[in-house]
Order: sequence, then C-alpha cells, then structure tokens
Amino acid sequence: MLGRVEANSWKSEWSWPWWVEAALVAVVSVLSVQEVYIGAGGTLHSPAVAVVAAAGLVLPLRGRWPWAVAVCGVAVAALFGTVWPLLVVLFHLAQRGRGGAALLCAAAAMAGGLVFQPAHSLWAPRTYGPLLLPAVVIALGLWAGSRRRLVVSLGEQVRHLRVERELRAEQARLGERTRIAAEMHDVLAHRLTVLALHAGALQRRAAELPEPAAERVGLLRRTSTEALADLREVLGALRMTAAEEPRPMGAGVEDLPALLEEACDAGQPVESVIEGDAVSVSTSHRLAIHRVVQEALTNARKHAPGALVEVAVQYGPPTSTVVVHNRPGAPSGAAPVASGFGLVGLTERVTALGGTLAFGPSGAGGWRVTAEIPAGAGPSHTGAA
Repeated sequence: MLGRVEANSWKSEWSWPWWVEAALVAVVSVLSVQEVYIGAGGTLHSPAVAVVAAAGLVLPLRGRWPWAVAVCGVAVAALFGTVWPLLVVLFHLAQRGRGGAALLCAAAAMAGGLVFQPAHSLWAPRTYGPLLLPAVVIALGLWAGSRRRLVVSLGEQVRHLRVERELRAEQARLGERTRIAAEMHDVLAHRLTVLALHAGALQRRAAELPEPAAERVGLLRRTSTEALADLREVLGALRMTAAEEPRPMGAGVEDLPALLEEACDAGQPVESVIEGDAVSVSTSHRLAIHRVVQEALTNARKHAPGALVEVAVQYGPPTSTVVVHNRPGAPSGAAPVASGFGLVGLTERVTALGGTLAFGPSGAGGWRVTAEIPAGAGPSHTGAA
C-alpha cells in the first residue's frame, strides 16, 4: 500500500510534460551514444552503443521505478564512462528530497568507474570536472525540489484558507437564520398562539352565536392552529440546531436612538435623520434596520476611526430605506482585517424579509451601506399581544 502511494506520488506530483521528456531522452541519448561511439573507435556496431541508447530510453520510467532507473544510470556510468543518464537520475532523486540517495549513486558510479575503467574512467583523480558536475546537479535538484514543495505547500494553504472562509461564511449565514427564526418565534408564534386561544374561547361559545358567525369562528380556529403549525415547521428548517437558544427581541425602533447616542458618547461623530412612522412596520423589519445601522457603525469605528458617519433611516410604506455613509478616516497604522461575516449575516437577514442590501466604497473614499426592505415584511408590532 505504501509502495503504491509512493509510486503514484513520484509519478503524478513531479512528472514533466511529454514534450520535455521526449526532448530530454533525445538529448541524453545523442550525447551518450556520441561519447561511447568515439570511445569505441568510431563504430556503431559496438554493443556499448546499444546499451547506452537503451539507458536513455528508460529515463521516462524514473517516475514509476526510480530505483531501477537509478541502477541503470549507475551501471552505464561505471561500465561505459558516460554520465548523462546518471545526471538525470541524480537530479530526479535530489529534486524529490533524496539527496543522500543521489550522493550514494554518484559514489557508486565513481567507484565502479575506477574498478572497470581505471585508465579511461571519467572519475579518475586527475580530472576534477566530472567530480564537480554531479555535485552541481544534485545541488540544483535539491534547490528545485525545495522550491517546488514550497509552491505546493503555499497552494495547499491557500486552498485550506479558501475552504475555511467559505465554511465560516456558511456558519455566519446559518447563525443569522437561527437568530431570525428565534426572533420570529418570539413575535409571530406568540401572536398566532394568542389568536388561536381567542378563537378557541369563541368556539366554546359558538352556541350563543348565529350559525354563520359560528362557522367563521371555527374556520378561524382551524386556520390559526394550522398557521401556527406551519410556522413552527418553517422555523425548524431555519434553525441551525434544535439546541440553539432563542435570541431575545430586545432591540427595535426604541433602541435605535439609544444606539446612535451610544456611538456619539463613544467619540464617534454621527449625524442622523429618521423619518416616517416606525410603529407601522413589523418588529422584524425594525430589528433588521437596527442591525444594519449597528453593523455599519461598528465597521466605521474599525476601519475609519474619527470619521463622520451619516445615518439616514426612512420608514415606508411602500419601502423602508437605510443609508449609512462614513467619510474617510485618519490613517491609524495597520488596518484591521475584515472578516465580512457581519455583512454576510445582514444580507441573509434583509433578504429573508424580501429586501436588498448593498455595500461598497463611495466615490469620496468612504464606505456606504444601503438597505431597502418592503414595509409589509414580517409580522406587525401593532395589535394586542
């Protein structure tokens, strides 16, 4: 199993294009045959010529069977004095982090040459060029291999970071859906329950009502009960986990002025304009507006400290609009890294209400967040609870 994995990694991660392999085989074969041809007295009928030519042809197999090709290169260098196939093998081994094996192959070829060709060996002590050539090739292979592994490692890190960011964004969206579900449960489910209870109380007194009214009361009772069951089913699909605790519905239109005042008390310059009848829109609608303003103020404090923030809120109908614009802030060293997950959650919240959220740099070098939400979205806050 390990051998198969190792062979596959040698072949897939480090293989060259076919035309590079073909050019390499051609160059090595020509140089080796020429060298042996000259050593054989200028005849092509020598068996050595065929052997070194075959040694060049097996070089493309070094990815699948590296040790067999390495033995072939060592044998050709030791027996026939041509080092070109061996140099390819040395580079191959060193590039894959096997520098010790490459040095061992070079030493074996040197020792074999001294044994089998003591008079004409390229590894003879009087010639120092061939001794330096394998060392240079091994060094180049080690450098190329380390650089390749660094590039592969950086690519893996980038892929892991991309996957992690996508997972975190998905978690932010799921978390926002869970919070929306909890808020809808606190408001809409409560009111549907109250409606069903009142309808049930009227149904118990149906005998005192005219027949058409009694039928309508029964229909109201059934419809409210079915609507409550449907709502719970939808909320269950929105929740991330069944164990998620509902988030309290504390923030609303009453807290928006307090939120702006809190920002001013913290030293953040804020100019605000709030228009329209906020009570006429739903609680979830007002809560979404509150969260948009809150996130925009937080981002302005992080990325443009000291900059003036202009907040404009206009309640519908037909559509409520929120515009938060901050001007460029004074430079304050390294800017904090933005995760973007707060805006992801806001987009999920506004989209769930049928609205749109847009954000990006403004022409003046600042940042603008704009939200538009239909005024009829979500359950209304008015009425008896």
